[in-house]
Amino acid sequence: DIKTEILNRMGPSLMITIPSFILGIMLNICIAMIIAYCRGSLLDRSVLFICIFLMSLSSLFYIIFAQYIFAFTWKIFPASGYQEDFDALRFILLPICIALISGVGGGVRFYRTIFLVEINKDFVRTARSKGLSEFSVLFKHTLKSAMIPILTGVVVAIPGLFMGSLLVENFFSIPGLGAFTLEGIEGQDFRIVGSMVYLGAFMHVIALILTDIAYTIVDPRVKLK
Repeated sequence: DIKTEILNRMGPSLMITIPSFILGIMLNICIAMIIAYCRGSLLDRSVLFICIFLMSLSSLFYIIFAQYIFAFTWKIFPASGYQEDFDALRFILLPICIALISGVGGGVRFYRTIFLVEINKDFVRTARSKGLSEFSVLFKHTLKSAMIPILTGVVVAIPGLFMGSLLVENFFSIPGLGAFTLEGIEGQDFRIVGSMVYLGAFMHVIALILTDIAYTIVDPRVKLK
């Protein structure tokens, strides 16, 4: 039963994608805000160089390198497998770390570009002239003004949380939706592939609707009509 399989496999996928998604957003925004504030400095150029270097590496490199170092050599994490309940934590920590590191490069550069547009606007200079702290200026005024493009990227990424990761789940033998899709492709089971495509399309439509609703919350000028 494909419906039962999807419901059973959704849990392992969400245990990896949701923590990496939330932590990734927080990490990328904080780093991007700091280097946008220090634009042109040595810190800014160094972080950008690291981001470009991380973006140039394939996802397979992160997976194979992390497995070799942390699983086979140092034996900190298991190389593959999965268990239910709290025992699953030691199996998903390494995939979550891989997802965080592999997404830092593109995420930081994207948010940095957004913040550079907002950080030099008149309302930011006005907030500074009133004597507000830099933390308040950056994380209350600038971040709030940049929420429209941030929400666009964040909400549209929601379908990927439910679809899982093909590579990570396959290499770490995690029975999630990504591995389920790959099994359907390899076995030429078109009902599985069709069901996963339908689920992805449905979640994408829901994400677009949520994006429009979120716009009205963060920007009073946007109205749903």
